[in-house]
Amino acid sequence: MSRGDVETYYAMGAWHSRIEGEASPFATGGTKAEQVATGAEEARRRRCDHIIKNAYGRVDDQHSYRRSPHQATR
Repeated sequence: MSRGDVETYYAMGAWHSRIEGEASPFATGGTKAEQVATGAEEARRRRCDHIIKNAYGRVDDQHSYRRSPHQATR
């Protein structure tokens, strides 16, 4: 995981989303699905990877929203 990617994770009884490398989450609470949606939205906006961890801290899934080098620039 690179600094600046979005991470959705479980800690202290709640689901959170944060930017990797930052101590504080930008979103907290709700269900895992709600936090995954929030994290994905931020990753799309930032054009970075979204790493989704399970309640035990292991990576469950990862999505990349980086611009492909084959996409036309606009």
